[in-house]
Amino acid sequence: MKNNELLFQAKDITKQYPGTLALDRVNFDVKSGEVHALVGENGAGKSTLMLIMGGVLQPDGGELNLYGNRINIRNPAHAQQLGISLVFQELALFQNMSVAENVFTNKQISSGLNLIDFSEMYSKTQESLQMFGLNIDPSSMLREHNLATQQIIEIARAVQRDARILLLDEPTSAIGSREIDRLFRVIRSLRERGVGIVYVSHKLDEVFSIADRITILKDGKYVNTVNTKETTPDEVVHMMVGREFDKLFPERDNVKGKPIIEIRGLSGDGFSDINLTIYSGQVLGIFGLTGSGRTELARAIFGMEPIYSGEIIIEGKPTQIASPMKAMRLGLAYIPEDRKIDGLFLEMSLKENIVVASLKNVSNWEFVVPKRMKELAFNAIDKLQIKTPSIEQRLNYLSGGNQQKVLFAKWLARNPKVLIADEPTRGIDVGAKADIHILLHEFANKGAAVVMISSELPEIMGLSDRIIVMRSGRLVGEFDPSEATEEQIVSYAAGASNSLNHKHKGDKQ
Repeated sequence: MKNNELLFQAKDITKQYPGTLALDRVNFDVKSGEVHALVGENGAGKSTLMLIMGGVLQPDGGELNLYGNRINIRNPAHAQQLGISLVFQELALFQNMSVAENVFTNKQISSGLNLIDFSEMYSKTQESLQMFGLNIDPSSMLREHNLATQQIIEIARAVQRDARILLLDEPTSAIGSREIDRLFRVIRSLRERGVGIVYVSHKLDEVFSIADRITILKDGKYVNTVNTKETTPDEVVHMMVGREFDKLFPERDNVKGKPIIEIRGLSGDGFSDINLTIYSGQVLGIFGLTGSGRTELARAIFGMEPIYSGEIIIEGKPTQIASPMKAMRLGLAYIPEDRKIDGLFLEMSLKENIVVASLKNVSNWEFVVPKRMKELAFNAIDKLQIKTPSIEQRLNYLSGGNQQKVLFAKWLARNPKVLIADEPTRGIDVGAKADIHILLHEFANKGAAVVMISSELPEIMGLSDRIIVMRSGRLVGEFDPSEATEEQIVSYAAGASNSLNHKHKGDKQ
C-alpha cells in the first residue's frame, strides 16, 4: 500500500454513558505512512475513541470504514484480524512468559506434529526485535526487562500480527528520555513501512516531534484537524482547553531562603554519596534517566527507603527519618511517582483522601468532626479548582488531573516546610498541568522548599530555580536554568560529558 492512502475513517461517532455523552458525532481518519496525534484534556473523549477503534467498545452512532468499506469491529480479536492493534497505557503482556511467547501470543509457530516450534519462534522474535534495534534473548522472561523494552515488545507483537493500524495510548507516560528516543525510532520505522499510527499523548513537545497531523477533541466533540507543520503548540492548547495560557510556566522571583535540608554523604539503595542543600523558597529540579537513583533518593528522604550511611540535617538539627510518619512530623510532604499505588485511596471519597493526612485538624480530641472535614474538602475544591460532582465522589471516578490535585490538597492542608514531588504532572492534560505548575510555585512563594523530579526537560527548565542532574546513583552536576541548555543537561545525565571531573559554570564549586 502506498503512503498517504486512507486506511481508516470514523464518521459522526457517538458514544453515550449514563448521564454523559462521551463522544458527540466525532470524525477521525488515519492514512498509511503517517502518525496522527489525538489530543485533548482529560474527558475529551480520546480514550473512548481509541477503544472503539480497537474493538473494546461499540459506538452508539456513526460509522467506521476500513479501506473504504463499512465495518463493525466486534471485539479486540476481530480488530486484530482486521489489522488494527491497540497498545494500552497499561501493557497487556504476560510477565511470567518468555519474550517470544508474548510476541507470538495466539499465533504460536507449530511443527508438523502440532508441537510449538520454539526454535523457529525464537528466531523470528529475534528478527522482529532487531528490526527495532532491540537485541535481547527471546527465551528470557518478560519480567526481566524494563517497561520501555516491554513497550517495544508489545509493538513488535502488533507488527507480527500484520497490524496496518497501530493505536498507541500514552506510550511515553512511564519511560525516560533515552527510552523515548528509541520508541520514536521504532515509530518512524513503522511509518516508513506504511503503517498508520494513532498517537495519544498529553505531551505536546512529543506530539510536535513525531506527528504529521493533530486532531483535537474537547468535551467529546471534534474541534479540528491540523497539519503539525502549519500550527503551533499555543494554537493547539487554545483549541484543547478553550482558553489561552500566557505562559505554561509561571514567572517567579528566585528568592533563596535559609537552608531547610542539608544532605551529607547520603547513600542508600540506588544512590551513593549525595551532598545537597535544599533551600526554602526555591524549586529544586532533579533530572536523570532511568536508573539514575532520583526516585530512590526522594523516597529515602521521606523515610520510605533505608539509608545506609550519611546524614540528613533539617533546620540545623541532625535527624533520622525512619518512616514517612516521622517525615510528616518534621514538615515534609511527598507526591509519589505513582499516585494510584503510593498516594491515594481510590476506593475512598475525595473528602476522605483530602483529610487523611490532617486528621488532627478536623478532630475534637479523638473524634473526627464531619463539619470540619467538609469545610477542608470544600476549601480544597475551590482553591485547586477540582472538578467533581460531590465531595463524596469516589476518587477512582475522577480524571488523572483531578486525582493529582486531590493529592496536592492532602498536603496543602498540612502546610509543609518541604514538598517533594516525583513526576507531578505525569499523565495529566495540559490544563491540569498548568494548574499544578502554579501550585508548585505557590508552595515556594510561601517559603516552602520544593523538590521536583521530572522526566520532562521543558518542565525542569521552566519551573526550577536550580537543577541537579543524577546518573547511576550519583549527583553529577548542578545548573542554573537561566544559563544551561537542555542539550547540556541531557549530556550530563547520559554520561556524554565527563561530568564527574568537569564543572559547568552553573555547578556548585
